[in-house]
Amino acid sequence: MPSDANESVTSSQSISLGLFGAAIAVSAWGSSGVIVKALDLDPVAISFYRFTVYSLAIFLVIRLRGNKPTLRVLKHSAAGGISLGIDVVLFFTAVKTTTIVNATTIGALQPIIVLSIATRFFGERVRLREIIAAFVAIAGVVVVITQSSGNPEWNGAGDLAALGALFAWTGYIVMSKRSAGVLTSTEYTLGTGFWTALVALPVGFAAGQDMSIPNVNQWAVLLALVIIGGLFGHSLMNWSLTRIPLWIGSTLTLLIPIVSSLIAWIALDEALTAIQLGAIGLVIVALSVIVTSQRNPTPTPPPTAPLTSSTTDSLSGDAKPTSPPNP
Repeated sequence: MPSDANESVTSSQSISLGLFGAAIAVSAWGSSGVIVKALDLDPVAISFYRFTVYSLAIFLVIRLRGNKPTLRVLKHSAAGGISLGIDVVLFFTAVKTTTIVNATTIGALQPIIVLSIATRFFGERVRLREIIAAFVAIAGVVVVITQSSGNPEWNGAGDLAALGALFAWTGYIVMSKRSAGVLTSTEYTLGTGFWTALVALPVGFAAGQDMSIPNVNQWAVLLALVIIGGLFGHSLMNWSLTRIPLWIGSTLTLLIPIVSSLIAWIALDEALTAIQLGAIGLVIVALSVIVTSQRNPTPTPPPTAPLTSSTTDSLSGDAKPTSPPNP
């Protein structure tokens, strides 16, 4: 697990490491969808046991480093952790009820939402070509969904769950970046893991899902999910977001449907038509236009600033940040 020392973005080497870490993280998340599909557990049970084990592992790591987590960690990770909890429950439900391609491609729309948040709260300007590219990306996702409607694994409720996960996931990514000056990446990962498990447990019982303790074979797959989706996914991304801009981290999530699609095609025999492949390519190209347009972004407030409009942002509040990254 990466060290929390010197988490400020201070050099091109740090940014390069952040980009490399984020690329590994999104590739790990793309693999997680396939693992979930192969796991014979109810989706919310997967969320609960995965993040319970994961947060306990992170807690042990922090203690072995000689540190003692306090309630401050839970306080400053609550918003991101609850968002992640909702996202994980909805996303795991989506990949269990619809195709992995649909679930992950809908999630690829996140950069559009992040761009709109950046416009409102970070003072960034959106050009006409970026707006056009956003609509092209949406059209591409619609094509992928409608092309899957004849697939026996397609399910409309699963697609709606994926859409809800998209908005919750956006909240998690934004809060991950904004926590950088208050918590270390490891502390934030611990807190969000705790809140995610806490969200999943009552949801599982309320939904009537089987929350029984997994058997030996299921634990083996769950541990693989903890390592791949947790250590190489959440830990690396939270660490990377202290080194790279938010929009770059968000945009790199476009690798998730590519990785998921290839692994699902190889391991699960999920078919991809030529039209779907073309539409996925269209989404990626359109969102790439948005990314390449961000050459001279408007300076943004530090991550610890309150999430308010850019015209009224201030650093007031009771948070006491520890050397936040440069904007």
